Parts: sequence; structure tokens; C-alpha cells
Amino acid sequence: MAKTLKDVKIGETCVVAKLHGEGAVKRRIMDMGITKGVEIYVRKVAPLGDPMELTVRGYELSLRKADAENIEVQ
Repeated sequence: MAKTLKDVKIGETCVVAKLHGEGAVKRRIMDMGITKGVEIYVRKVAPLGDPMELTVRGYELSLRKADAENIEVQ
């Protein structure tokens, strides 16, 4: 099974391989600057696991785990 952003540990950097999800969900993720080939650094995860705090293209972003599951990484 492919690794998703949800599986990446705190302090790790990954590269987006592919985006999954339906039109609106996928478009919202892309609007946040998360596109194929971009590097994502996982800064921290909230105590209950949601949301994840990321650094993408030099800015900070919070993303729900449900959305993170739609982002395949390598």
C-alpha cells in the first residue's frame, strides 16, 4: 500500500507523489500549494492527532488527517 502524508512522522520531510480524492477535495489541497513534487515538512501533530502542522513552500499549514490520507508521498 502506498504511503500517505498521514503516515509521515513528526520532523520528517517527504515529497508529494500523487493526489487522490474527489474534485473539490483535490482542488482544495492543490489550492494550498500541495502539488506533485513539492516537499512537505511535518512540524507537529496535535495531541489528539488532528490536525497536522506542516511547512509547505515556506509557509505553515494545518491539515486534517482525513485530507492527509489523500496525499500520497515518497
